[in-house]
Amino acid sequence: MTPYASFIERKSQLGGEFGFAPTFMPSMLFDFQAHLVDWCVRRGRGAVFADCGLGKSAIELAWAQNVVERTNKPVLLLTPIAVGAQMIGEAEKFGVAAARARHGIDNGRATIYITNYEQLHHFEPSDFAGVVCDESSILKHFSGATQKHVTCSMSHLPYRLLGTATAAPNDYIELGTSSEAVGELGYSDMLSRFFSQSQRTPHRLNDIKAAETQRHTLKFIRGMNMHAAAAVQEPWHLKPHAAEAFWRWVCSWARACRYPSDLGFSDARFVLPPLDERTHTVKAKTLPDGWLFDRVAHGLQEEREERRRTLTERCEYVAELVNHDQPAVVWCHLNAEGDLLTKLIPGARQVKGGDSDDDKEETFTAFRTGRVRVLVTKPKIGAWGLNWQHCAHVVTFASHSYEQYYQSVRRCWRFGQTRPVVVDVVSTEGEAGVRDNMLRKAEAAKAMFSALVTYMHEAERIARRQAGTQTMEVPAWLS
Repeated sequence: MTPYASFIERKSQLGGEFGFAPTFMPSMLFDFQAHLVDWCVRRGRGAVFADCGLGKSAIELAWAQNVVERTNKPVLLLTPIAVGAQMIGEAEKFGVAAARARHGIDNGRATIYITNYEQLHHFEPSDFAGVVCDESSILKHFSGATQKHVTCSMSHLPYRLLGTATAAPNDYIELGTSSEAVGELGYSDMLSRFFSQSQRTPHRLNDIKAAETQRHTLKFIRGMNMHAAAAVQEPWHLKPHAAEAFWRWVCSWARACRYPSDLGFSDARFVLPPLDERTHTVKAKTLPDGWLFDRVAHGLQEEREERRRTLTERCEYVAELVNHDQPAVVWCHLNAEGDLLTKLIPGARQVKGGDSDDDKEETFTAFRTGRVRVLVTKPKIGAWGLNWQHCAHVVTFASHSYEQYYQSVRRCWRFGQTRPVVVDVVSTEGEAGVRDNMLRKAEAAKAMFSALVTYMHEAERIARRQAGTQTMEVPAWLS
């Protein structure tokens, strides 16, 4: 291959396969899970966007075991806090050798090492043949340093796998972070190819909030790719003529499913129980300074003031909602909310950001095993990866983050849950704008996933464009 042909090969992004035929396939896997494992192993570098309860842990472990057997080198599996112990249990269930590690590895034995994202700095990427990012969408909730470290560490490894239920919950361009992590188009390249930048000034409230959400999303990218810093100035929009090409490109390196039927398999054993979502509006006892009546909060500053002003009323209302004898999980957003809720709810235990990893894991385990009836914590701490099918009551305060809300609910409302799940969303009259924004994001998320599944059915992979493959003969008179 000529140097120029090698250069073109390195720049090519679509349809690449870096894997091999699988040699390990647990017999306990469902047919659609085995299909995803086969695709992931043959792909080598890819992503699985499968809904909560569809067995991403089993798929990730089977993929990692195949890489271990192929390379005779270890694989690093990154998880959110407290999911490590749960992952070890899954490994034992499926007959996969795995070990917990938090401060690096002492020997290079070929096995699967499971650690938290926060402990990644203790590990040397060159010691591993591959890496798995469990609940990979959580990356954007970490600091820029952690995000950059994860992405840079993955870039040196030949085998990479992402697993999450919400890759880009309501914003298409967030798929660029996953693409860059698995070695496909870089974030800036994806923007220039499929998106255009809006130059208009937002006037409506929803437009302003959308711009704020966009800037928050791109905060992650600035840590990974400095070329994307300019993208923070204005929101990006998918080009109308590039929509089909964009989704076909995503489906060349990712597989998505909300149900097994999305992949052509039966849903017989995967039926979700009813979900009862209830909204509660709490009346504030005090009015904003200088106001004779309550009003809708506009902007993040007024919304924060609204939450602090109504802290007692909202927490007392939540305490009444969970005044029963069944397990319940209460999601809060402020430290003061968590502290007050823990005092108001008898027997409740709180998981704080300042707790050690061991303390967090112990409390989550106590809740899962029934030793704690009511758990109080923040979504950014415990809303990813944990299985709480024993609990059928979720209480949360209104939030702009659709992903946090979705993940919070799906800790309990997931495949394997046998009871109807009740979700109580508590807000004040001043937070009407927050509720409206959440509905908008929910509709956007549904549209995004529908597009993913539709184009996935139409294109198993996108073939590379072969250009410049013919050799030009030099005329004799030029010799």
